[in-house]
Amino acid sequence: TVAALKPPKRTRPVIAVIGINDGTETTDYLMPTGILRRADVAEVLLVATAAGPVTLYPALKVDSDFSVEQFDARYPEGADFVIVPAMRRADDAAVLTWLRAQAKSGAVIIGICAGATIVANAGLLDGKRATSHWYFVPQMRERHARIQYVPDRRFVVDNGVATTTGISASMPMAVTLIEAIAGRARAAEVAKELGLRSWDASHRSEPFRVSRDFAFQVVHNQAYFWKHEEMNIELTPGMDGVTLAIMADAWSRTYRSRAVTYAAMPDAVEMRFGLRIHPERALNGDMPPPWVVALHPDRPARVLEETLQDIRNRYGRRTGNLVAVQLEYL
Repeated sequence: TVAALKPPKRTRPVIAVIGINDGTETTDYLMPTGILRRADVAEVLLVATAAGPVTLYPALKVDSDFSVEQFDARYPEGADFVIVPAMRRADDAAVLTWLRAQAKSGAVIIGICAGATIVANAGLLDGKRATSHWYFVPQMRERHARIQYVPDRRFVVDNGVATTTGISASMPMAVTLIEAIAGRARAAEVAKELGLRSWDASHRSEPFRVSRDFAFQVVHNQAYFWKHEEMNIELTPGMDGVTLAIMADAWSRTYRSRAVTYAAMPDAVEMRFGLRIHPERALNGDMPPPWVVALHPDRPARVLEETLQDIRNRYGRRTGNLVAVQLEYL
């Protein structure tokens, strides 16, 4: 796997993380970007189909670095790696056209989570081994019969294309890419900073499915519409964007709460490693909102488990498990 992910063009590779401006998955877009920028082994750029900020789901809004046109003008030889998150439209014409062009120029394409379905729709997975988020695997296999689905692996690499399982797999995938670019020692250093004990591809696919308990809990939580909460997160300069993404994503998947960011002023707030997040609300001298979620210490690999425990404490074990299954995390 590591050998298959060696940079195809540059010693210090260019990594483009592509998204659509009106709906790209929060953690898929921000986690690999933040981790790879932390490692400082590549030029890591947030790219969008058009200029301007990218609205993420289920929470957050972030500034992109380039539109696809700006990126192509700056890097006419193409990227070394293109990371493809899940998006609200898996058939966006601009994304599919750009992915095909990048693959033709020699870039390694990495589909994160349901981003694998976008890579498949671009025709780049035909005849190759692949995986995806558990919920989208049946659909992907039905529409693309030539894909060879590989269970029980968090990520799969085959002939210039990599794919991962659910949202949480983007962290080990990013560290594996660091290992391919800069070696095992650098990857181990970054993993230690993240609080990640291992980053291998081992995974159990069987537990992740639409079970009776899963469906019941979704309906049950949606029925509590009068008890739905806003989990407010204050944006402060220099905070860790990966930690923010994990917490905002998890709290917004409970079907009981939604993460809402706020800051003193309406301007975008710069996180560590250059991520610029737009607050949903500006205080402008008003009092802070009543329920504020404090960010956990900067160990992103541990933050997900701590956040899931916070969710279990507030809404019960079943809701915590509901979020974990959505994130494909055990």
